[in-house]
Amino acid sequence: MRVIKAALLGFGTVGQGVYEAVRTHREQLKEKLHAEVEIAAVLIKNPRKKRNIDSSVLVTTDFREVLAIPGLEVVFEAIVGEEPGFSYCLQAIEKGCHVITANKVMFARYGNVLLEKAKEKGVFVGYEATTAGGIPVIRTISQQLQVNDIQRVQAILNGTSNFVLSAMREKHLPFEEALEIARQHGYAEADPGNDVKGQDAFCKLMILSRLVFGTQPDWEKVEVEGIGGLSLADIERADRKGLRYKHIADIYRDGRTLKASVKPVLVPPEHALYAVEGVNNAVTIYGSLIGKITLTGPGAGKFPTASAMIEDFAAGYRPVPQLDAVS
Repeated sequence: MRVIKAALLGFGTVGQGVYEAVRTHREQLKEKLHAEVEIAAVLIKNPRKKRNIDSSVLVTTDFREVLAIPGLEVVFEAIVGEEPGFSYCLQAIEKGCHVITANKVMFARYGNVLLEKAKEKGVFVGYEATTAGGIPVIRTISQQLQVNDIQRVQAILNGTSNFVLSAMREKHLPFEEALEIARQHGYAEADPGNDVKGQDAFCKLMILSRLVFGTQPDWEKVEVEGIGGLSLADIERADRKGLRYKHIADIYRDGRTLKASVKPVLVPPEHALYAVEGVNNAVTIYGSLIGKITLTGPGAGKFPTASAMIEDFAAGYRPVPQLDAVS
């Protein structure tokens, strides 16, 4: 049976999830793709750290060794930050590899460059995992809502912030104590600044903006406000009125202008995002034909994000012509 050689860039939480998903769902992938999927290489940063990787897999700190693998077809990119993720993805596409990325910061800024280069090279770029974790929002918009004129998107795009707001209301905790519980559960990074200050949700919103509207608003003009300014008294006061604070990323077209914001918003019970709690994410899409739909599910974590990457790969993969011809 034909073998699809893949490389994994990064072996943190998401990278480990992809590695395990390929191993545990080998039969499902074989049935879908009519080929074996083999992780041929893993790119790491710290060579001294112990990792549970099969001895047959190339483990390296040098990306050039990854690109040199004969017959490499797919690169799963799970690195944090704009660089070197962007450069690696661009080089992989230039080589003729499909790229599946979970790197929201990088893709928010350089996604258009990668998609154009992939079109030129005849390969696929999957980016479902960059936005809303395991929720298939990218594929829903790009495949199921092609005719609808989408007028607005409102979303909860960061599980850490949503968990903290839920804990503050349910357990009557101040912000810092709720955030510490999020850390203890593994829902918050050691430095959760990008999450609770809104930058993570902002990057995801910019990715959705390009997909839905074909462009992005001026980044400097997008209002971005975190949840750190909300006190327990604010949360409890809202709760007594039957309202809840939700950290909402919102984008819509106002005439010829795109207006976007990421900020805490008071929502009533009838709002589509009112009941979204804990680490869950949700995306509400307002379309001209479908009306209003909301997709809800796990927004982060090892396996939800890995699921998005693996499903993206399975849906978009096609044999690379020049590699298939010589196999």
